Amino acid sequence: MTSEHTGRPDGEAAPLPRVLCDTAALAAAAGDGPAGALWRLAESGRQLDANVVRLPPGHRVDTHREPDLDVLLLVLAGDGTLTAPDGDHPLPTGALTWLPHGSTRSLAAGPDGLTYLTVHRRRPGMTIRPRPS
Repeated sequence: MTSEHTGRPDGEAAPLPRVLCDTAALAAAAGDGPAGALWRLAESGRQLDANVVRLPPGHRVDTHREPDLDVLLLVLAGDGTLTAPDGDHPLPTGALTWLPHGSTRSLAAGPDGLTYLTVHRRRPGMTIRPRPS
């Protein structure tokens, strides 16, 4: 079944899929660069947040817990180790890992560093609530 109508009921144009970045080129360009976010999903109206993050060799993300959001982590380049309460888990290039909300974890980059993509539901914006009486 096809439709001639490609817009939305409110008359606005329907959003179009698009290529956002080449993660292989992004990871290769990062090389031995500093730690941090190399790319962030910033499109308006999105329901997801996504980041490409680089950890140089010897760097780590300390133990933390995400209470509200499930996170997918895809290793784009290098390798590392995910440490959880049940032990260490190797993260080779290509590993796709689910980090369920409430889980405790840390990440450590391997000898070639670790570049990874994370994707999760977008956090709601901050709201101001009246002070309880």
